[in-house]
Amino acid sequence: MNLEEIKNKAVESFNKINDLPKLEEWRVEYLGRKSELTNILRSLAEKSIQEKKQIGNAANNLKKELENLFEQKNHNLRYVSFNPSSRGLIDITRPGKKIETGHLHPLTIVENEIKQIFSYLNFSVIDGPELETEKYNFDLLNIPKDHPARDMWDTFWVNKKRGLLMRTHTSPMQIRYMEKHEPPFQIIVPGRCFRVEATDASHETNFHQFEGLMVGERVSLANFKFIIAEFFKKFFKKTMEIRFRPSYFPFTEPSVEVDVKFSSGRWLEIMGAGMVHPNVFKSVKYDAKKFQGFAFGAGIERLAMIKYNIPDIRLFFSGDLRLIKQF
Repeated sequence: MNLEEIKNKAVESFNKINDLPKLEEWRVEYLGRKSELTNILRSLAEKSIQEKKQIGNAANNLKKELENLFEQKNHNLRYVSFNPSSRGLIDITRPGKKIETGHLHPLTIVENEIKQIFSYLNFSVIDGPELETEKYNFDLLNIPKDHPARDMWDTFWVNKKRGLLMRTHTSPMQIRYMEKHEPPFQIIVPGRCFRVEATDASHETNFHQFEGLMVGERVSLANFKFIIAEFFKKFFKKTMEIRFRPSYFPFTEPSVEVDVKFSSGRWLEIMGAGMVHPNVFKSVKYDAKKFQGFAFGAGIERLAMIKYNIPDIRLFFSGDLRLIKQF
């Protein structure tokens, strides 16, 4: 029997099958070890190279075609066999489908916890635009065009002529909020930021920050030290030793880096902070002789990495559900 005859006979027989036992008989007859097609494939060893190419390709193609027919009908018949509803019946004894539980992203969990802690400390939670203007992102924060501090940010410009960019920090909301509100107040601003940075285990072009700002007539770094100590105590579930180191930020003076000491004895920088610069108050028409305040900012990814022992910041944006399902 040649390949064409085998195919015609197999297809004709296949079209008459309507149950699983007959389908299995068909498989043994046309795809089994003793089938005509298998015998043809075995006989190729004795053929010439030309015959092997000619017959071998045709025989293998036929075998794949028959296997596909078998798999499709096997699936269809099994579905009908095990799914009473497909035959118009309902199996009331069959257990219901379990609904898979969703999981919050670790960054969402950490951001929610930050909001909760600062709300307890009487801070209002404020949101702001990710598409910012150069005016709010730099100029009004004491970072004019010729200021060397601009070199700290490689920026995603949307329209440089119009001064539109993706914000490099959440600090612009300091200005936006102070333009519309009078002291005293205390706010935090969590949100996503963007910088053109080399991506590695601790840096990403897309990341999240939370900004804090407290302004009043008698606000000092002592107030900040108490508030931030309370925050770390609640976030890490234990009292943490903290220290301030002198630093520089264009929008604060004096400026400090905030380090936290962990059980291993290692100090780790967690956030930057400082007293709001008089030029920033001038930008929003506050009297710098009457009001003073502190500002601070920290990376949400960094806190999540520390809290959950996540070694690589890129995992947060990988889309790998194995990470998400742990939370």
